[in-house]
Amino acid sequence: MRLTFALLLFFISVSAFAQATTVERKIAEAMAANIRSEAEVARDANRKPLETLGFFGLEDDMRVLELLPGGGWYTKILAPVLRERGELHVAIGTNNVQTNLLTEPGFDHVNVVDIGVELVRDGQFRTINVAPFGFGVEGVDMALTFRNMHNFTEAGRANVNAAVFAALKPGGLYGVVDHTRRHMEPMTNENRRRTDVVQIIKETLAAGFELVDYSDLHYRPDDELRYEVGRRTVTGNTDRYTLLFRKP
Repeated sequence: MRLTFALLLFFISVSAFAQATTVERKIAEAMAANIRSEAEVARDANRKPLETLGFFGLEDDMRVLELLPGGGWYTKILAPVLRERGELHVAIGTNNVQTNLLTEPGFDHVNVVDIGVELVRDGQFRTINVAPFGFGVEGVDMALTFRNMHNFTEAGRANVNAAVFAALKPGGLYGVVDHTRRHMEPMTNENRRRTDVVQIIKETLAAGFELVDYSDLHYRPDDELRYEVGRRTVTGNTDRYTLLFRKP
């Protein structure tokens, strides 16, 4: 029943198109799969995975690297889409998906990447430093990270960006989403899980990428950018930037 209803909503949402593409149908089917919990499905309206992955240019035959998959919210969508024709690699903070998701039927093809270095929480507000490393995969078509840049120090992000650059093929795409912080505002306990979009663009360009585009999919005009993103009055309605970079 949920599959039928979700597919109906999907085709209504793409009624402006003469026909839904194969990857759009696969995303819709993954969104409607029973592996996803009710809580995960409830976040679809906020996270807009169909539109977000469409903006990033996901195709079902791509080799994709997902960074910091967390509980596997996006992994549960990416893995089925890429199962037949593409590849999905997950890296950094993969313990949760390894234990609770990749043992499930249909997820055995996901490759877990061990970066071989320790994540050290010695930055301000326990942000993460990580030594230079590599993912051990090359020629990747796309790398994606959702709401994770704030977890790292500036030095840690530089090493992550360098590793992503090395893993991508020329022309490969790098999609980044994170909570927005006011430009040039110092880090505080309230904004520590937000990042300055100008700084993130500057750092990513410094790693060798070019900025392709940005989207207002996750713009929230009523987020005052003042409060911790986990506060009850803010969570689920944070302003997030959505950026697409390319390796030249």
